[in-house]
Amino acid sequence: MLEQPSVNSATQRLAPRRQTIEDAYSPPANFLEIDVCRPLTHGEGKNRYTDYEVNVRTNLPIFALKESSVRRRYSDFEWLRNELDRESKIVVPRLPGKAWKRQLPFRADEGIFDDDFIEERRKGLEGFINKVAGHPLAQNERCLHMFLQDKISLVIDLKRFPVLDVQNELHERYLIPAKNQALTFALWIDEILHFPQ
Repeated sequence: MLEQPSVNSATQRLAPRRQTIEDAYSPPANFLEIDVCRPLTHGEGKNRYTDYEVNVRTNLPIFALKESSVRRRYSDFEWLRNELDRESKIVVPRLPGKAWKRQLPFRADEGIFDDDFIEERRKGLEGFINKVAGHPLAQNERCLHMFLQDKISLVIDLKRFPVLDVQNELHERYLIPAKNQALTFALWIDEILHFPQ
């Protein structure tokens, strides 16, 4: 009869435990799932843009909400990348390109509003946000939480407000909180601006 090798007390905690069916099919200890899906194109002419639904499911305690869904434009992804690049100590991955050639006015196709291009960009944005959000240091950044879970209105172009004197290119676009929400911090704002309702 063969004897089972004895487990040394120093390695006892490393001894494998038989996996049960509940262990095999239970949710993972920690997970973060982010999907970029359902692109929608809005507007006409020069005011045309595409936004994407960003869905988050997680059980990580650092996130305030376990499930959330927001809509984000490409410029919102650029804002997130710029904030992380400026504020964090991580190497931020690249975004899918701007596709300048697709924006030329004499193109025969839809350019950046072509279904194939939108799907290609969607995949690139999904890869970008999953790489960023999967980094432990990035998960501590307020801008990532704001991007993923705060119901923030789309980035607006302040040049549309003639009462504001916008001279600096850096001050031309801001994130504005959705109705009935307070902006918990300000970016690039030198003074408080009040917009008419």
